[in-house]
Amino acid sequence: MTNMLGEQKWGKETLGKSIWTRSASVLVVMLVLAGPVVPVSAQDNGAEARIRSMEAQIRALQRKVFPGDGKVFGPEIIAPASPAAGTAANSSTPVGDLATRLDSVEAQLRRLTGLTEENSNKLAQLEAKLNGASPAPAATTAAATPVAAATPAPTPSPTATPSTPETNLAAMTGGASAPRPAATPTPRPSAAANGPSASRVAAVRAIAKPETQDPGDDEYSYGFRLWEAKFYPEAQQQLKLMIDRYPRHPRVSYARNLLGRAYLDDGKPREAATWFLQNYNANKTGDRAPDSLLFLAESMRQLKDTNRSCIALGEFATNFPREAAGRLKSQYDSTRAGVKCN
Repeated sequence: MTNMLGEQKWGKETLGKSIWTRSASVLVVMLVLAGPVVPVSAQDNGAEARIRSMEAQIRALQRKVFPGDGKVFGPEIIAPASPAAGTAANSSTPVGDLATRLDSVEAQLRRLTGLTEENSNKLAQLEAKLNGASPAPAATTAAATPVAAATPAPTPSPTATPSTPETNLAAMTGGASAPRPAATPTPRPSAAANGPSASRVAAVRAIAKPETQDPGDDEYSYGFRLWEAKFYPEAQQQLKLMIDRYPRHPRVSYARNLLGRAYLDDGKPREAATWFLQNYNANKTGDRAPDSLLFLAESMRQLKDTNRSCIALGEFATNFPREAAGRLKSQYDSTRAGVKCN
């Protein structure tokens, strides 16, 4: 790609020179046709002035088209060497001087014309090369399909109790450290080149999505159920969808905290720490702000960043003493035992 850009830049410069060269050739031809020299009048001051004007314009064109190129054209039109003895008489006359100078002008014109043709040929080759070049095809990446859109929620069984936001809350811990009901562990299949396996897709579809009058709560609850079933990538996707769609929902603190948990349980502590810190900074009095601060310390511990882990633990103990001695005590004790803070 760097070579192609360089060629395009060289092509623009060559095009500019070619335009100047063509203009120079046309102007010189017009000057010669418009003002032929009359060799029989050696004393004609008008002819002398016209010759000098033509020479000056030739020099100006040379310097415009080839600035500073002294190796190709000298700074002035150099007079030819002394003629032979047989022509000495003619060279000393004004007519001979005018003829010599006209020869020099014609020679420069021929030279400019030749360079014009050469540059035109190079320009045509460059344009053909640029027109034939095509950019490299962009690498395609398989985009993940949103869980909510790609996976239709199965129809609840006839005996299922209708869901409400209250029953959703009663059916989950919301990311707190309270023990979760035992669930049948689902093995995490290795990533396949063509996407998840058919058995994983079927297992995800088997998880029902709640349907209540609060769609934001339903989105969060569905993400919680995916996380609880250990479908961590699907849970991450679903919780991000809920946060994007309902950024002011009362459950958004739960959703950001649980998204961090989904990354942490998926073996990605760095991504988890990002969401824990974002949730805590967004609302330090939020429902899951203490959870996020404590799990931020755990993420830093797993990243072997003892200093930041101890800072988070200290702030948690200072700002949330009731949680440290209550519902988050086991998690607090476990994280504190894993680091050595001064």
